[in-house]
This record gives sequence, structure tokens and C-alpha cells, in this order.
Amino acid sequence: MPSQLGQTTARVRDEVGRIGVWSGALNMLPATLARDAVAEVEQLGYGALWFPEPVAGKEALTHAALLLSWSERITVAAAIANIWARDPIAMANGARALSDAYPDRFLLGLGTSNEISVPARGHEYGRPLSRMRSYLDAIDDAPSLAPEPAGPVRRFLAALGPKMLALAAERSVGAHPYFVPVEHTAFARDVLGPEPLLVVAQPFVVIDDVDGKAVRRHTTAHMSFYLARNPYRQNLERFGWTDADFADGGSDELVEAIVAFGDVDAIAARVQAHFDAGADHVCLQPLDADPGDLGLAQLGRLAEALIET
Repeated sequence: MPSQLGQTTARVRDEVGRIGVWSGALNMLPATLARDAVAEVEQLGYGALWFPEPVAGKEALTHAALLLSWSERITVAAAIANIWARDPIAMANGARALSDAYPDRFLLGLGTSNEISVPARGHEYGRPLSRMRSYLDAIDDAPSLAPEPAGPVRRFLAALGPKMLALAAERSVGAHPYFVPVEHTAFARDVLGPEPLLVVAQPFVVIDDVDGKAVRRHTTAHMSFYLARNPYRQNLERFGWTDADFADGGSDELVEAIVAFGDVDAIAARVQAHFDAGADHVCLQPLDADPGDLGLAQLGRLAEALIET
């Protein structure tokens, strides 16, 4: 008989489906535009909407409450709520409130962030694995005066290395690696084992005329941002990438490994490669989004190719 955690994981896997949307642009939209965009993502048929919590962005649990209130079916996932932004009791009870109000529609992603973002919040970054382990212990012990939600809070971890992936398998429904090549997906599945959920973010650019300058115009800011942060570089080093690949927005080979670009068929092939490597769910992140629309035109083209109706 499957464990309770296993039963929860299987339910989440069915709930989110195979394809979702990952959007940092939601942090920069006013409510009026975000409301319409979320409704359109839901209408396109995507199973889940994943959003980050940058230092100067919208607070993750408040943001999740808004997105849930503006939608009817889609799962909303904090990807990732920074554990340095809230104490464990606040995180636990905020997640309980959302899980109670929106049964089976909220996922709480937890992450330790990085050596740039954590000091920006006034904390000292260090020992991310032990910090996450103690934070999970405190969440599990967090008191609450409100009634418990009908089902448990479904949580997952931001995880790149083997130890954090193993912790995700032990203490959550699964892992959400970010800024990773397909090779990492196979590695993560091997560490997690068959049961935990493996959710991979795939940045993409739909571009019919692929040339180096056009690709760089869409990818340099994204690549440079994450290559400036140690956890992402260190993870890539596991797979043979070097300092030479990290300079100037990434080598051509690294850009191609991280970002899917080309026509719809090319993007679909990269998504399928993640599934073949062991991913359960791929969330698509458009990099060439027009301001204010979350890349809805591109997401619409991909929905026709990737989402089964």
C-alpha cells in the first residue's frame, strides 16, 4: 500500500498534469493585468502556474492568494517561497490558510535562495541543507489556532544537488530544479527515486529565424542573472561546464542546453526530452514575453502542440 506521502504525491501529479507555466513577469504586473493574464493561462489548458519570489517582488503567500482568487481550476505553486522571508510558523500557517481556502489547488515551494538574495534580506547565507532541514522540522511543529485544512499542505523543495534532492524525496512531495539542462533531469530522477514529483522549469524562445544574435537578444539577461549565483554555477559544474561557459551570458553551447529555442516543434522536442529523462511536469517559461502579457501568444502556440484536450 502506498504511503500517505506517496498518495499525496500521486494526487498532485494528476492535479498539475504534464505541462504548466512558470512566470516571473507576474511580479511586475499590476493586478488588473495579472488577473486577465492568469485567466487566459487557465483557459489555454495549462495545469499549473508557477511563480518565483524575488527580493523586490510580491510576497509569495499573498501573491498566491491573489492568483488563486483570480482563477477557478489551475493549481498555483509558489516556486519558490524563500525560507529567509518568513519564520517557519508564519510560513506554515500561511500555507495552511491557503490550503484550507483552496483545497487541492495550492503548492508550497520552499527554497534556501543564494548568496546574493539572502544578504539583500538582511541575513547571512550559509549551510543551506542544514538550514532547510531545521526549517522543515519547525514547520512540522508549528502551532496553529485555526482548524487544519481538509488535506495536508503539499510542499516541495527547490533542489539541485544530491543532498537537497534526497531531502526533497524524504520530506516533501518532490523537487523543483531550475536553470538545468536535460542531463540534470535524469540525475535528479535517479536521486529522487520513482515516487517523488519532479518538476522542471524550461525557459524557451519561439523564434522561426534562429541565429546567434537573435537568440542572444532574448537570452542574455536570463543567463547572466542566474550564472552570477553560486548554486547554479556549482550545479552546472557537476555536468562538466566550466568558467569559460559561464562568462558573457554563457557559451553558445550552455545557452542551447538551458534555453529551448526555435519553432514550436523544437520547443516540444526539448519538453519531451525532459519527460524521457524522468520529469513528471514541465513548466514553460517564455523569455521573449511582451510587457504585460506573460508571453501569452507563445504560450498559446505551445498549448496547441503540447496540451492534450
